[in-house]
Amino acid sequence: MRKIILAGIGLLLILGALYGAKLLVDSKNKPKPVKEKVIKTVITDTVINSNIKIVVPANGNLVAKQRLEIYAEVQGIFKAGNKLFKPGQEYKRGEALIRMDASEHYASVQSAKSNLYNSIASIMPDLRLDFPDVFEKWQNYLSGFDISKTTPKLPEMTSDKENYFITGRGIVTSYYNVKNLEQRLTKYTITAPFSGILTEALVTEGSLIRSGQKLGEFINPSIYEMEVAISKTYSSLLRVGEPVALNNLENTESYIGKVSRINGSVDATTQTVTAYIEVKHANLKEGMYLEANLDAKEEQDAYEMDRNLLQDGNQVFVVNNNVLELINVTPVYFSDSKVVIKGIPNNTVVLKKSVPGAYSGMRVKSANN
Repeated sequence: MRKIILAGIGLLLILGALYGAKLLVDSKNKPKPVKEKVIKTVITDTVINSNIKIVVPANGNLVAKQRLEIYAEVQGIFKAGNKLFKPGQEYKRGEALIRMDASEHYASVQSAKSNLYNSIASIMPDLRLDFPDVFEKWQNYLSGFDISKTTPKLPEMTSDKENYFITGRGIVTSYYNVKNLEQRLTKYTITAPFSGILTEALVTEGSLIRSGQKLGEFINPSIYEMEVAISKTYSSLLRVGEPVALNNLENTESYIGKVSRINGSVDATTQTVTAYIEVKHANLKEGMYLEANLDAKEEQDAYEMDRNLLQDGNQVFVVNNNVLELINVTPVYFSDSKVVIKGIPNNTVVLKKSVPGAYSGMRVKSANN
């Protein structure tokens, strides 16, 4: 009896082991749970082709359009004036910038004038006897001769005899010597050719000024020019007088200028053309660095998008039935952040922001829906 019970227990254990093994095998054959695909949400835009203005960026420093480097043509002591010769000092047109002591040269001018007067006076008796018809005009010239004023022009000589007589007495030579000295006398005073401001002063009152010495710089602060280099590709599209948008580096201030001049030659090294932009504004100063945006041309039936959306230089992603597809396009202009392209049909849905890991055939969902 005992043997029968033990045999039954052993059989039950064997059957239990077999059933457990079967359950274990069946559990391994269960299908793995399928992960649900994540569909990315993208920002899209609908293409409407239009006329896109090609804006060429450029930059440069402002330089006063009217500027004067002041140099001395004579030597003398710098005399003090009504205004100090210092940077920042303003002067009106015709106002004296620098006066030099010209007393020695002035005495030479007066001496030369006196010699001219005496030379003419000495020939008056001969003119009365030999040239009575011209005596009166020379007499009037002497009567109007004022040694303290600018020497008047000599009377016009109407005959060869008169010309030979006057020239032979050295009067014409004396006259031009006097005019030369008078002209040099004016160089002892340097006047402002336009209203402006002194930006550099290299001499002070009382110092000795030498001929050829640079004395300072004077500018007109009301109008400036900016020199910019433009690619020769767009140089033929620029026109003198076209408006130009300008702004500072911080983009806190903007100005409107215009193209004033365009150089006719191309720089052989950089293959660029120099254009000059004229701008007026009370806040501008010489030397300021500005950025310019020049309207070069207008591209017909084009679309502008972020440059990082362009794939392999000539493809972009479009969304077709919530699936990304690549289409070929034709880029026509690149800027730092944008690209102008042609070849996208109207009403095509394209990506507006780049999608990391995007590929053709990828399922997406538009955030615009």
